[in-house]
Amino acid sequence: MQKWILGVALFSLAGCGAQLAQRDAAPELPEGVTLIEQVTGGQPNEPVIPYTKYTLDNGLTVLLHEDKSDPLVHVDMTYHVGSAREELGKSGFAHFFEHMMFQGSEHVGDQEHFRLITEAGGTLNGTTNRDRTNYFQTVPANQLEKMLWLESDRMGFLLGAVSQRKFEIQRSTVKNERAQRYENRPYGLVYERMGEALFPRTHPYSWQTIGYTEDLDRVDVNDLKAFFLRWYGPNNATLTIGGDIDVEQTLAWVNKYFGSIPRGPEVEKPAKRPVTIDADRYLTLEDRIQQPMLLMAWPTSYNGAEDEASLDMLARVIGGGKNSLLYQNLVKTGEVVDAGAFHDCAELACTMYVYAMGQSGNKDNLKNLRQKVTTVLDGLEQRGINSKELNELKGMVEANAIFGLQSVRGKASQLAAYQTFFDNPNYLSVELGNLRAVTTTSMEQAYMRYINGNPSVTLSVVPRGKTAIQAAKPNYTLPPRIIGEHQKVADNELLLREPVDDFDRSVMPQPSSPVESVMPELYQLELANGIKVLGTKYRETPTVELQMVIPAGRRFEPAGKTGLAQLTASMMGEASTKSSAEELSSRLDSLGSTVSFSAGLYGTVVSVTSLEKNLPQTLAIMEERLFSPAFDPADFERLKQQALEGVVYEHQRPSWLAGQATREVLFRGTSFSLPPEGTKGSLEAISLDDVKAFYRRYYTPNGADIVVVGDINASQLGFLADWQGMPEPTYTSQVLPKLPQQTLWMVDKPGAPQTVIRLVRQGLPFDATGELFETQLANFNLAGNFNSRINLNLREDKGYTYGAGGYQSGGKEVGLSVYYAQVRADASLASLKEFLTELEKMSSEGVTDEEVAFMRLAVGQKDALNYETPGKKAQLLGQILTYSLPENFVETRNDIVASISKSRLNELAATWFNPDDYQIIVVGDAKSLTPQFETLGIPIKALEPQK
Repeated sequence: MQKWILGVALFSLAGCGAQLAQRDAAPELPEGVTLIEQVTGGQPNEPVIPYTKYTLDNGLTVLLHEDKSDPLVHVDMTYHVGSAREELGKSGFAHFFEHMMFQGSEHVGDQEHFRLITEAGGTLNGTTNRDRTNYFQTVPANQLEKMLWLESDRMGFLLGAVSQRKFEIQRSTVKNERAQRYENRPYGLVYERMGEALFPRTHPYSWQTIGYTEDLDRVDVNDLKAFFLRWYGPNNATLTIGGDIDVEQTLAWVNKYFGSIPRGPEVEKPAKRPVTIDADRYLTLEDRIQQPMLLMAWPTSYNGAEDEASLDMLARVIGGGKNSLLYQNLVKTGEVVDAGAFHDCAELACTMYVYAMGQSGNKDNLKNLRQKVTTVLDGLEQRGINSKELNELKGMVEANAIFGLQSVRGKASQLAAYQTFFDNPNYLSVELGNLRAVTTTSMEQAYMRYINGNPSVTLSVVPRGKTAIQAAKPNYTLPPRIIGEHQKVADNELLLREPVDDFDRSVMPQPSSPVESVMPELYQLELANGIKVLGTKYRETPTVELQMVIPAGRRFEPAGKTGLAQLTASMMGEASTKSSAEELSSRLDSLGSTVSFSAGLYGTVVSVTSLEKNLPQTLAIMEERLFSPAFDPADFERLKQQALEGVVYEHQRPSWLAGQATREVLFRGTSFSLPPEGTKGSLEAISLDDVKAFYRRYYTPNGADIVVVGDINASQLGFLADWQGMPEPTYTSQVLPKLPQQTLWMVDKPGAPQTVIRLVRQGLPFDATGELFETQLANFNLAGNFNSRINLNLREDKGYTYGAGGYQSGGKEVGLSVYYAQVRADASLASLKEFLTELEKMSSEGVTDEEVAFMRLAVGQKDALNYETPGKKAQLLGQILTYSLPENFVETRNDIVASISKSRLNELAATWFNPDDYQIIVVGDAKSLTPQFETLGIPIKALEPQK
């Protein structure tokens, strides 16, 4: 949370001069710390993130943002190094190093970074892109000093703890990540192919951040150390701290832990490197897909260029919503499943992308599709851009800027990025000013300069063996990467920088006084027609979030009509009897609001987001959509066809195959076994009359609930209080199947480079404070956090996977227990054996005293982070209403965490973690895997999930 601060910004959109806080009003600074500037607020109704900027003598930039509204802090360390700083032939280093930074440093043991932050009740991660790497954690406010100790230790004392074994394990983990996210995913390689064709081989954007496997195989641990020494100095970093902080104390800690770390080599801002291509380039990618896709790209400018904002807006006009050119001309007409455009902008260069996905069954020739896309784009020159659509786009962009300030993490991340790329943490004002300065003329000029008549790269993505439908015969041959022989880095070439401290770094700081999280203050009321409303006031940003759940879920679908609930929800987002879908979309964009419908198992959620000042108009659109749907036959046929194609798309993903196999194995013969999106047969059986009947019966106030987060009063919901409808629906409980003896269910995915493994069993329905919750506590050390036994075994010790875990979850009627990983294909059998061993050990031996203590600390301190944003508040309130929970249920759960005994945890482990009680699901290459799994002596059955 944060206060919505209004006042005077450092730089205003009107061009006023800098407004700095008086230096003599600032806290006394430690020696070696220099105040650079302070921003205290913005113009009235202008979003701004207050901050104070400092530098240390070693070049570290420090940004502090005070926010006392929650007892938490967010710490972000951003290094100005991404894959764009890599050398040819050493791709993937920046991302590889992100992994290494979590492997311990000289004063922090192996795997301790994750453990310490999890134990503190915090969350953490790191990300790498083309231009920067950041490491971040959100923790209770009393843990700040420990976070600074951890971050500084890996900045100043990492290399002494880097070993060849850690290097090899993380190299394997990165390879697993590449296989999972690129090679074993439909369309996963499209941007790698596009980058190679758009940019010269020597341009760092020609390769992806994940890098090439052959490059990772070529290097050794000293290459990695040299990369760290070149780029990971304090003078190439920005430390951003936001939240409930004491500025004077925070500066003292920052100076203590970071001040002694020597500067690294000097780092200059990289030169901008936008590119041009001299002729149209055509490529084709054959993939394990059923829906052909066309992807086109034009090189444009760079991040921060004068015309960047115009290009961003242009992308939205071309393909950014229901009023966009591509939607109106290709999607709404039913010619394609999906189409859109976006402007991908990075520090060195930007690209305009346009895509269109054809229908399955080889119905679409991409040559014809490219011609249709080109015709739509060419028409922009004659059509032009009108001021009405430009104003709508600006309304949405400005609202998004405000919604982005709802978490301290969001604000800290923005400050860090703006400082890293523009040397101006207050760049939000500049960015919004640039967007407001966009005109129809500037957008048309950007179109003429970069798109109209300019060469592009066209990638045809086709099913394997179906190159006949490609847009054009490939005419572009990828130049070879000319890479010299690898020059090993000798130990004596590593110029180490050793900090000299006047304190003992081996002593880990202890938390200050405990923080107290405060449950949001709730109010309840009941509308005249019985709708229950649970809300909480929220004045920290001028926004409102409302979610209404009506009893129109999948549980009430007629037999053979799976997918009806979601198809009905989709129709609610189309035209009303009073307005076209385009008119409604236009009004929402102008307001910066959203009104959407989404079906779940028991209900359909109507979600509303709005700026406070625009709430009346937004609720009027909600009313129109809810009570006056047009149910136009043309809309229905289009949405039905999109749903059928959506089924085809989903069923290509390994994770969907594993999820559907889980449903069928555990709940066969019940509605819980059906795919949520429906099957080809069930969707084809649905008529428009079915949709109308479902709406009439189940879109009713009886059984509906509302949660509100924001400053709203009951009178604004008067239109809902007058709503009358059918009685609340009921359902008949279903008898779950009795499962066979342990069986391995094989789902064939020929040639898959990775294997999905799941161990599953039926579980308990939801309870907030009963056996299900207790079982989740028992599972915490087995599979419920990064440092769990299963993840450390399969990822950190063996290098079999990018990540492994497990969970227990429950709904109103059923629950399940699941353990999962996506592993290297050649480690499939070994991985399954490790799963079975870990479950057997936990079920027979139970938890250790250390694990019990770790669980109490980690789970017990999470509450400080649980209710920060409106979204998290809405989730909490929704849970209270859905399951009729007492308002103090969180307090009761905290008591359970603090008091549950080791013997009770062991009893639950024996009951729920016995591996013999689990069915085994494998998604992978059956031909090669089946003989291996036969050695286990477990029955194997082939399974073809229903589609």
